[in-house]
Amino acid sequence: MDDGTRLLWVGRLLLLLQLATGILGWGREGHYATCKIAEGYLTEDAGAAIKELLPDFAEGDFAAVCPWADEVRFHYHWSSALHYIDTPDFMCNYEYCRDCHDSAGRKDRCVTGAIFNYTSQLTSAYQNSSPESNYNLTEALMFLAHFVGDVHQPLHVGFTGDLGGNTIKVRWYHRMTNLHHVWDTMIIDSALKTFYGSDLTNMIQAIQNNITEGWSNQIPLWEYCQNNRTVCPNPYASESVSLACKFAYKNATPGSTLEDEYFLSRLPIVEKRLAQGGIRLAATLNRIFASQSKIAQV
Repeated sequence: MDDGTRLLWVGRLLLLLQLATGILGWGREGHYATCKIAEGYLTEDAGAAIKELLPDFAEGDFAAVCPWADEVRFHYHWSSALHYIDTPDFMCNYEYCRDCHDSAGRKDRCVTGAIFNYTSQLTSAYQNSSPESNYNLTEALMFLAHFVGDVHQPLHVGFTGDLGGNTIKVRWYHRMTNLHHVWDTMIIDSALKTFYGSDLTNMIQAIQNNITEGWSNQIPLWEYCQNNRTVCPNPYASESVSLACKFAYKNATPGSTLEDEYFLSRLPIVEKRLAQGGIRLAATLNRIFASQSKIAQV
């Protein structure tokens, strides 16, 4: 079975599993929204390169592949540690050298390390203009798109002691859950039902309107990478852990019930992070697939 056939088979199988199990959240709606926002800011060169790399099961829709990395975590066991960063409890800061490792202490195995790695794979292939590559560039694209989304979810850069909020049991209105799941899934799900007629397209359009009308002057700052780098996830991780301390963990102690006050005050944070993730993903892909022969260092 060649790579294309395998990806098509896995994609279709996982789609059936999603329909059966109801997978939701920043692992699906949020990632789809991030990539759909990114699509509007891609250059012609980047858009064309991405379409060439998309697997058949995407049917030409870039956003459709963006939840993929969550869907293969049990198939690609090694990838689980690449979705997040655990930082020291209550320090509310992030340092790559200190924090980017997996539970066994292996360096560079975290979401920012993964973003650097998959950007490097894609950049090296296009910088060298070689039709042959040692990397699976389709999977590199899908991982990169997903991980840029993940690093913008505040509790994907949460505390080591509670596994990014996973061990903090709370109620979301009347439903038992954990704090990480609230941020991955339930804030977005509640927003869809409350404000957007359960239609993700409506939510994405509202965020796009906020970008053009309310945040347009911030876009150059969001896109900027220091020293002309191709990708710069470390500031995104620092933003996330700061937001985790200020908003995610605040007033969300074990056993607490999170209702309207928490939901309505945190939703703007979630929507802005989806916007920032989309803008920054597009900027990164535009730099990777730039037509100029000289591409900045990763």
